[in-house]
Amino acid sequence: MGLYTRLGKKVAAGKDISKIASVASFFLSRIDSNIDSKVDKMLAAATDEESKAKLLSIKGKVAIANAKIAYQEYKKIIQSDRWKALSAKGAQVQRLLWASTSTKNPEYSDVMYVDELVGPDTVNTLPPSTIVACTDHCDVDNRVENDIDTAYKLMETLKEENINLDEVMAELLEEGIDKFVKPFDTLMKSLEDKVKQLVPA
Repeated sequence: MGLYTRLGKKVAAGKDISKIASVASFFLSRIDSNIDSKVDKMLAAATDEESKAKLLSIKGKVAIANAKIAYQEYKKIIQSDRWKALSAKGAQVQRLLWASTSTKNPEYSDVMYVDELVGPDTVNTLPPSTIVACTDHCDVDNRVENDIDTAYKLMETLKEENINLDEVMAELLEEGIDKFVKPFDTLMKSLEDKVKQLVPA
């Protein structure tokens, strides 16, 4: 069930929705790392220069392009009559949150997931290394809506090269859930052990 459906149900039940806040998280560097690894394998097998050039145009660009397109979809949502009705009841927008913003490839700018995605109603979670880098050489400006046509064209290039972004996202979702579940299970096991130590048999 989507957030706006849930908010609508709460409004229908006469409940206050003004205190409900949420974000939609995008794990950026993980997207580029996944797709770059696929591109590298395809580059190794490519024989014609045109195909190589297309593949190289994808590397390190997909996460930001996808985020910018997502922002356009977000704008459509908050401009819809459905959202306006919820907003009139006090609903807060679901902000886009850029996560996994430390650049994994040293060939890329270490602040690219910051500089390119600043915009209204967005949140950027920076690891310490990226904070330090940004303090030194970020060029902060509202760029989340720059080069939108280029972003859409990049997605078309992905399709032309038979890279399925939906499959990539499904892979990352499964990996991401696993990364959250394992630490949680470890924490719960640790707490159980502590309780056993403190509570007499």
